[in-house]
Amino acid sequence: MKYSTLVILLSFLISVTLAASGCTGVQPTDTMTPSETTVPETPTVQPTVTPSHSVDEMVAFVRDAVAFANEQGKEAALEVFSDPNGSFTRGDLYIYAYDFDGTTLAHPINQEKIGVNRLNETDVVGNLYIRDLRDVAENGSGFVYFYYIDPAQNLTVQPKLGYVERVDETWWLGSGIYGVEAPATA
Repeated sequence: MKYSTLVILLSFLISVTLAASGCTGVQPTDTMTPSETTVPETPTVQPTVTPSHSVDEMVAFVRDAVAFANEQGKEAALEVFSDPNGSFTRGDLYIYAYDFDGTTLAHPINQEKIGVNRLNETDVVGNLYIRDLRDVAENGSGFVYFYYIDPAQNLTVQPKLGYVERVDETWWLGSGIYGVEAPATA
């Protein structure tokens, strides 16, 4: 074997060995972000829609509705909350109301559910979401992640982050936004 052929073959073998062992890959630098140097253990689920409202906007909306209910009284507030053209319906952001037994008191999008006990209703993945929302409201306020029909997306089922707040010891209000990931505290 000629010397030049041996050198080429040896260089090729060394290159293959180095590449296979990872010695020729990009090494992390101080300017690289963690996402450039590590692979996440669990890929995140990307929402199928872009949120049209922020979490802060949703929380303020529910707090405004609770204040309205306390100022106007339960019956007057429920009438407004049930109106699909009312001041507490803003497209896919709307207020719903339930008693602590799970009966729907107001829902501007699904008015046929008013008067129906939905405590044992599940979403498409089996979450008892009304029960979960109720349980959070019993403790004051907070978030629940579930799946629900999005009126702004041709009534398709989408991930939804709900925020609920207790009005008094008999009923609670909530709202939700689509296309957001569940917060770590949900």
